[in-house]
Amino acid sequence: MSEQTTSASWVRGIAERLKSVGLDVHALFDEAQLDLSALDNPDTRYATEKISLLWELAAARSGNPFIGLAMPDTLQPAAFDVVAYAMMTCKDLHTGLNFLVRYQRVVSDAVMITMDEAQEACWIGIELAGGKRPVPRHRIDFVFTTLLSFFRWITGSEMHPLAIELVHAAPEDTSTYAAVFQCPVRFGAQANRMLFSQADLKRPLQAANPVLAELHDRYAGERLARLEKDRTSIRARESIVKRLPAGDPVRGDVARELCMSERTLQRRLAEEGTSFHQIVDDARRELAQRYLNQPQLGLAQVASRLGFTDRSTFSRACKRWFDLTPSEYRSRRQS
Repeated sequence: MSEQTTSASWVRGIAERLKSVGLDVHALFDEAQLDLSALDNPDTRYATEKISLLWELAAARSGNPFIGLAMPDTLQPAAFDVVAYAMMTCKDLHTGLNFLVRYQRVVSDAVMITMDEAQEACWIGIELAGGKRPVPRHRIDFVFTTLLSFFRWITGSEMHPLAIELVHAAPEDTSTYAAVFQCPVRFGAQANRMLFSQADLKRPLQAANPVLAELHDRYAGERLARLEKDRTSIRARESIVKRLPAGDPVRGDVARELCMSERTLQRRLAEEGTSFHQIVDDARRELAQRYLNQPQLGLAQVASRLGFTDRSTFSRACKRWFDLTPSEYRSRRQS
């Protein structure tokens, strides 16, 4: 099981969404081995693999391939934990999004949110790690609809993305995506992301309050510090993932980025039940699953992104991880 987790606040939002479409949430949580009773504890964290399993089960039990697109009638900011309240008090949505990027790990350390700025628009990217389990498209759909609903709520406007790109393949019927997002949706893309105009992102927020924003900023920083106090493995993994396209990550380089000696890094990782080598291997395996599910990426490209010097080394790693070659893994997933 991976070390990547998501807050109870976000998982509560998932439970409410599944309940709203008539599913037996208690049964689903039991089957996914998630403790439903722990949702009221703000310090509860759930493993990313189990959340992916929850969405797989929900899609299967409902028979609804678009279950993640069920837009909520109302949105509770508590789903984003303290980060939501901080975003609400920022001067505009752009400032709020920068806050979300900075403190996203309070909500989940299995997600990476990015902002790719252009003069007239901005791409907001969402990358989810599934640990040892692939991330189902319903989970990505839920993140996008939840974010869009929240943006509309805090701006008080019926804003729409200019475009949406999704990694997963197009379903037979794409009309539900068009109806929900009301913008062009492209499938089989290299990343999951939404495009918004800078004009929309500069909209003033209804609850803007610079004094409260400063207080929330301080509190979120303290919350993040508590979460990461003993999680050197998470920060090491982030550094490793950034370095993979350049080749094998060097432990000394990662230690310096984390402002500690190699020996200290090694000791702290051991205390957390892992090692530098294990984190590199786990990160490569998770990214391999993601990249191999993107048919537009050639196998040589995937190997390069994972930091392998040649295809044969990548192929041996896939045989060890999945008992399949990269080509076999891709073919099986696509079929």
